[in-house]
Amino acid sequence: MSRSRAPEVATLRVMAQTLAILYGFGGAAGLLITAGAGPGAHRPVLLVLALTALAAAAGVGRWGARWPRPVFDVVVGSATVLISIGVLVSPDPATALAAAALIAFVVVDAHLFFSGRRAWVHLALAVGAVTAAMHASGQVPPATALGLDAVLVGLGVVIRRLVIRASGASRDPLTGLRNRRGFDEALDELLSEAARTREPLSAALLDVDHFKQVNDTYGHEAGDRVLCRVADVWQAELPAGAVLARHGGDEFSLLLPGTRGLDALALVRRICALHPDVPLSCGVTQHATGDSASQLMRGADRALYDAKLLGRGRAELFPGPAARPDGAMPGVRPPRG
Repeated sequence: MSRSRAPEVATLRVMAQTLAILYGFGGAAGLLITAGAGPGAHRPVLLVLALTALAAAAGVGRWGARWPRPVFDVVVGSATVLISIGVLVSPDPATALAAAALIAFVVVDAHLFFSGRRAWVHLALAVGAVTAAMHASGQVPPATALGLDAVLVGLGVVIRRLVIRASGASRDPLTGLRNRRGFDEALDELLSEAARTREPLSAALLDVDHFKQVNDTYGHEAGDRVLCRVADVWQAELPAGAVLARHGGDEFSLLLPGTRGLDALALVRRICALHPDVPLSCGVTQHATGDSASQLMRGADRALYDAKLLGRGRAELFPGPAARPDGAMPGVRPPRG
């Protein structure tokens, strides 16, 4: 059985909205912390940091949904830097501790936005940076700083567990791949990115040939092993950024960002050749500018139809030169399996 990759739970729109809200609340909290801080030469610095956070909230809210995911690593890391500077320049212990507590927002962002190792790296950097700042400022006793660290790590663990549970709604329990819901979320995001970057995007539908016969002859457990084998082989061979999902039954769907149709067809054919014992019929298509998600997937479905008509166990590209037998009715799908 395949092991699922750690989930990327939030879409770009959700990431932008969440980050804008937390930056906004962080900036507002910074203004309150500055107002309550004791007198000192660094109060203007605290004010500038708070206003910077509010400006960042406005910018992320306005443009964040158009950014590629790696930009959010920078923006979340920048929040750690702002908070650490705030702790360093705090004029008194209460202000330093209040500023350090804002790092909880970074912990929330890290586990909502990033998968697996990246989330824990962000948490480690955030906790380490703010702890170092508390120590360097000399304002917060070491035991108090460690107590705050324990709270932050505990918060990260709880949020991570909730995120994994939430991601289960978008995962196929058998293969660990995305399910139809998860695929649709990824498709919407990749279409938005393709419109922004003008990079190509290809899609494919994969159907296990004669799958019903496997279930009827050898039982459903054998059928499950076939599905898991397909998931394992394809996940190991697909390039970074590709999205593989199980739509249900014996049908899989695939998104290949940055890949043109002919290149996607060659990739699909190469991977199919790696498990000749599990024949697949595959339909591939390339996104055309202005096409909707449903139009893109109809192209892949039409290519899969061609592959079935031409004998199964093959991959075809739509639009392409695939010929139809005399009398074939366009738009009428042959039986599955």
